[in-house]
Amino acid sequence: MAEAAEMIPSISLTNEVLSLDRQSEEWKAMTGKVRGACEAYGVFMLDYENIPLELQQILFKTTAEMFDLPMETKLQYKKPSPKDGGYALSNPYMPLNESIGVYGEEEVRAFEKLMWPQGNPQFCEVINSMTAKVHELNLLLLRMIFESFGIEEYYKEKALDENIICNLRSMKYRLPKENEDPLGFATHVDKSIITILCQNSVHGLEVLSKEGKWIKINIPEGALVVFAGDVLQAWTNGRVEAVQHRVVMSGDKERFSCGFFFVPKYGVSVEIPPQLVDEEHPLRYRSFVYSDYVAKCLTSTRLDALESFAGI
Repeated sequence: MAEAAEMIPSISLTNEVLSLDRQSEEWKAMTGKVRGACEAYGVFMLDYENIPLELQQILFKTTAEMFDLPMETKLQYKKPSPKDGGYALSNPYMPLNESIGVYGEEEVRAFEKLMWPQGNPQFCEVINSMTAKVHELNLLLLRMIFESFGIEEYYKEKALDENIICNLRSMKYRLPKENEDPLGFATHVDKSIITILCQNSVHGLEVLSKEGKWIKINIPEGALVVFAGDVLQAWTNGRVEAVQHRVVMSGDKERFSCGFFFVPKYGVSVEIPPQLVDEEHPLRYRSFVYSDYVAKCLTSTRLDALESFAGI
């Protein structure tokens, strides 16, 4: 059973905060708050003025129309591998879930033409606009975390602004049938750097605390959820841990969510900054190429996939 008492941290990035001098004590305190939430929980809720509730509502209206297309239409969108996107039906790991992954502006335009031969320009506009805004947010959060750890120069050296891409997967969770298990998405960790999730008003997300308790996340309307993924765990030499989470359905409404998964581009290596290795924090991971990790572990349900692949 999930515990309801413990609260996940909530952070607000208002325009006033975003306008702070990056060398000011106020800004440093905010970067420390983001880092602290990642270290303590691996997840936090975020109020971000540049992605208002109205834009999210348009996004979910658009994705609902996408899921309402005939099954034979959706099944046309197949990819050689799950890492390349495509349409996915429910399976034992995601029994109540169907999802569609569309990665990149060109792919979004091609998807629109495939799904709506008569055209649906609003789909491209909404998806690409939202993806651009969330990508900007992801880079901001990652820079804040790296700044707080004192490894901002590593961020610049690796040109992470240019070497990170966004993979969007839209998800729909149906209601469980009578006597059916309400588990909508089994326990997992994200194989990303950071995942930013937005959802409609239907709850169901739960995270596992470091004490081994499941915590229900009651997300305020319009708030985003930020998860630390495997790559951030490696890049911080384990000081941030990717959080285990799942979806458990209840109530009488379908759940829609959009996960923006930020990952290194093909061929980019993950190397642990030497500043984060010391006697108290010995090296935990060997350097590895992210695309090699994905090729071997993307479909793995092991919660220790990172340790198994790159652990020392």
